[in-house]
Amino acid sequence: MVVKFWYGGNASLAYLFSFLASFFFIAGANRILKTRLMLLPTAPIAIEIGKQVTRIIMRNGEHVELVKDLRIYADYSGRSFGLAGLDKLDQRLQFVFHKGQFSSIKDYQAIQEMLKTS
Repeated sequence: MVVKFWYGGNASLAYLFSFLASFFFIAGANRILKTRLMLLPTAPIAIEIGKQVTRIIMRNGEHVELVKDLRIYADYSGRSFGLAGLDKLDQRLQFVFHKGQFSSIKDYQAIQEMLKTS
């Protein structure tokens, strides 16, 4: 469509569609590489739940601690859940965990229950 609009004399629509294509490509690639394939360094690979702090361990070895305003967002299909909260610097952070990241379905459900009660 971009080529058709570009050579058809409607350059403004060509710019618009090329921007939209680039934007959705970058957003989609980030989602696939970070949450689904867990290839990016900031992909969450483990979670530790304590009484006061929920610690997320990243692929690059860094730890992020969520200390307050912890919220869990369940997926309607039950295959993933989102976790959001504030760190020690009051910066809002969000993470997505998938069922395949856990060793069993019981572990996946246990983590969700522990997060709901904390």
